[in-house]
Amino acid sequence: MITRRRLATGACALFAALSVALLPTGAAADEPVAKESPKVELVLDVSGSMRAKDIDGTSRMAAAKQAFNEVLDAVPEEVQLGIRTLGADYPGPDRKRGCKDTRQLYPVGPLDRTEAKTAVATLAPTGWTPIGPALLGAAEDLEGGDATRRIVLITDGEDTCAPLDPCQVAREIAAKGIHLVIDTLGLVPDAKTRQQLTCIAEATGGTYTSVHRTEDLSRRVRQLIDRAADPVVTPVAAEGAVRCADAPQLKPGLYTDRESFGQHRWYRVDLLPGQELRASVSVSADRAVHDDYGVLLRAVTRHGREIVRGSEAGDGRTDVISTGLRYPKPELDDEADGSGDAKPAAETVCLQVSNSFSAPPSVRTTPGMPIELTVDIVDGPSGASDVASFGLGRGWWLLGALVLVGFVAGLLWGWLTRWRVAVWRTH
Repeated sequence: MITRRRLATGACALFAALSVALLPTGAAADEPVAKESPKVELVLDVSGSMRAKDIDGTSRMAAAKQAFNEVLDAVPEEVQLGIRTLGADYPGPDRKRGCKDTRQLYPVGPLDRTEAKTAVATLAPTGWTPIGPALLGAAEDLEGGDATRRIVLITDGEDTCAPLDPCQVAREIAAKGIHLVIDTLGLVPDAKTRQQLTCIAEATGGTYTSVHRTEDLSRRVRQLIDRAADPVVTPVAAEGAVRCADAPQLKPGLYTDRESFGQHRWYRVDLLPGQELRASVSVSADRAVHDDYGVLLRAVTRHGREIVRGSEAGDGRTDVISTGLRYPKPELDDEADGSGDAKPAAETVCLQVSNSFSAPPSVRTTPGMPIELTVDIVDGPSGASDVASFGLGRGWWLLGALVLVGFVAGLLWGWLTRWRVAVWRTH
């Protein structure tokens, strides 16, 4: 009897809940309006120089097409994507006509992958390099609404249509306050191309990347599209200090800064007991550098004792090098805390970012190379096995094992030596 009553009561409650859910309510009017889908336009250089065969043994155009096919397959559903070309139609010598050669190949909107791939497949290296007009056209393509907007420019050379300076065009776009970011990628760039594309990106808060392989091109474009789809990762400018005491206080997020060759930059993060700090840094070589280089990320106490570090080295095959670290701070037990219900004090962790880049004497060292620093704080591990110990992390246990093995081996060797001596004396 009691079971039947409980079943009946549960059924009535479920019916009431469904009825309330299906009825229109006034609260819906107060709900926040869904954000407009982010917009991204890929601007591809299809000028005659894209015939050069110096990327993975194929032409620059072939590498770009392959990368586009991979990128189009990976575009998130919520992103509105468009494609614009420059230098794709006019092959002649008339500079006036060549500098107007830019058109929208695929309109900004929901992506039809088959249609977009078919449009890209028809492209062939043709004409001039009107970067300035192409950027103006792309900005118009992305007008309207409050969506996140991003232009990704892919080119293998500098603009050939001055005096319309593309860097000045980017500054004018930024001055409109429409929050449009331009990222640039240079295919096997020379020094002038690097300088121009860096200027374009910096004017709008974007990034510049040099690309020498198809895989790098595809990966970087996908990263930029994903960043547009997730605007919370928009980098925040932060200026590191020459020592920890003067370093800026960072909260979880993504930060950008610039660092000169061989420089050290310091930042600070507060960490409570039971939390884990996860940090990573990327340094972009936006100019010609020597082949061997590295990046170091260290976490140290305010008194200078190293807690943990991460490092990575490169040999010139890429223009971005990254490393990271983890520091789980153990929880305090009740006896060690001794503060009752009082909130435990946070530990100040100093993060040091260093690099070992070097460059030929002809290369300018200012401004410094762009760096991206990611800081995240999560709940720490439940066990102590993952906690960094004396700066060694999990390597502490390996060191202990090696000491134990060495001790046992020493005992065995000593016993074996004494036995051999005893046998020798006997005989």
